[in-house]
Amino acid sequence: MRALLGGVAIGAILAGAGVYYFGPGFGSVPNASEQADSGTGSSASGAGGAETGDVTVADAEAFLAETEAEMREFGEFASRTAWVQNNFITYDTNWLLERMSTQATEMSVAAAGETARYADLDLPETMARKMNFLRAGITLPAPADSAAAARLSELTTRMGSSYSSGLMEIDGEMVDHNELENIMRTSRDPEFLAHVWDGWRRAYDPAQMSTDYAEMVEIANQGARDLGFDNLAQMWLSNYDMPADEMEAEVERLWGQVEPLYQQLHCHVRANLNELYGDEIQAAEGPIRADLLGNMWAQSWASLSDVAAVSESGPAYNLDDLLVEAGYDQHQMVETAESFFTSLGMEPLPETFWERSLITQPRDRQVACHASAWNMDYEDDLRIKMCTRVNGDDFVTVHHELGHNFYQRAYNEQDVLFQTGAHDGFHEAIGDFIALSVTPEYLVQIGLLDEADMPDESADLSLLMDTALDKIAFLPFAVMMDQWRWQVLRGEITPEEYNEQWWALRESYQGIVPPVDRPGDAFDPGSKYHIANNVPYLRYFLSFIMQFQFHEAACEMAGWEGPLHRCSIYGNEEVGARFNAMMEMGASQPWPDALEAFTGTREMDGSAIISYFQPLMTYLEEENADRNCGW
Repeated sequence: MRALLGGVAIGAILAGAGVYYFGPGFGSVPNASEQADSGTGSSASGAGGAETGDVTVADAEAFLAETEAEMREFGEFASRTAWVQNNFITYDTNWLLERMSTQATEMSVAAAGETARYADLDLPETMARKMNFLRAGITLPAPADSAAAARLSELTTRMGSSYSSGLMEIDGEMVDHNELENIMRTSRDPEFLAHVWDGWRRAYDPAQMSTDYAEMVEIANQGARDLGFDNLAQMWLSNYDMPADEMEAEVERLWGQVEPLYQQLHCHVRANLNELYGDEIQAAEGPIRADLLGNMWAQSWASLSDVAAVSESGPAYNLDDLLVEAGYDQHQMVETAESFFTSLGMEPLPETFWERSLITQPRDRQVACHASAWNMDYEDDLRIKMCTRVNGDDFVTVHHELGHNFYQRAYNEQDVLFQTGAHDGFHEAIGDFIALSVTPEYLVQIGLLDEADMPDESADLSLLMDTALDKIAFLPFAVMMDQWRWQVLRGEITPEEYNEQWWALRESYQGIVPPVDRPGDAFDPGSKYHIANNVPYLRYFLSFIMQFQFHEAACEMAGWEGPLHRCSIYGNEEVGARFNAMMEMGASQPWPDALEAFTGTREMDGSAIISYFQPLMTYLEEENADRNCGW
């Protein structure tokens, strides 16, 4: 169930580059999939042990109505429980969360199993779609017994809590992962970076997490098999309106479209790191040391703007500095993001958003700082939870998070099961698409940049490089995250191979290696929130593809004739109306219908990324002509 669908994956978690979304309750938002054959090769008739008999379409309709009513009621309770635990992490709130998630798992598995009773009926399209959501939308399905559900909840709660509460000693003080991430972002001391990088991967008890993860996989795979799937990987991949194997092939097709740009970026950054640190730290050829890329997971290289600069003059402006000079505080960061959406003709967020959101990091308690957007009640209790910092990264992030909130409100007239994105990548793409309009022109419009300081086209390469360091660097990381999990869930990677194969994939896709030898009990996948908390990651890759596709379509609608990277749709209510119409659809239609409603095309396409970055691609190819690119 949507409020129940996530089983023990707390909070309908959907993440873009490092963020996620909480929907009503805690269910992983069920992604659109309506095909009669989900690609499992198995019949749902045996799922959950449901009894079949003489059932009618009217019976199915009554079941769905009852289920959605239950989702609405339980979902609000679940959301508020998860909110309290995320904002007050204690033994007791962990206990409450565990109990709630156990109950949710049992309810979601029971509902999924019950759909088998109606598998042979010729249901109307809408009802068939809802049935598939109930069956295939559980993030971590437990087998249909209370002991297994309780154990799964215990394992996932412990892994999530271990991640959130992990601490490392720095200069005599215990430092959490939020501060460690900032160190990775700002330091240029390779010895210290390696120390911090390794220290975080020891802070969350990796040996225990690895053991818990292996047991969780075993239980969740059995739950997936009880629902008619071969394994959980197949179940996850069945949520995209096409068979699972076709979706996996689609991911590789999209990656192939954008990989050449990443290869050129990797080659350029490696050469500059070699020049900065020398051969002993970073060789001129081969993979890049993971801790040198300005991010705890090397998923974004945005903080290397100075290292990867394409001109001696550096970037035309520094957004961090502009925000500080303008006297921005955390609340103003969020208010500015809201004003972008209202400039498109959308209504402001409700007053309760400002009363109930957590925008600044408390100093008197432990909270989950990972940025998130929440819909507490399927209606209008919308919130964000974010330990906001006044810098350029968080300025973009708040635009992203509010994108979730405006999407949530747009589709809140849909039936409960359809109150989510057309597929999970849509939710992540919405806010990031808006953030692509954070251009120099936009900064002038909102008063952050003086018109006299507006950079001309000669600065475009620097601006494109800054964007590529964030978004293009992210693409292979987003692909390999779930590649690793799919292989684990299919039994192709055993627990003894978890860490070894994690690094094999990271080198293959990203061209990076660890800075220090990894100990035998290392569980480096657990260093990433989305592994420790079991959040599927494919959504982020898809969102990065689609945000540029949305941007290109919106700029065409707006009549923009200049370079794609200079286009901003701020203040364009015509684009806003069409955009909101797509959002209002939620998951009520297959995702190609939603995509077509806004972009005019029914296929995800990475070509808009190449168009956006074409000036940079040309520059990099020239710069790298005499280098031995690849690894």
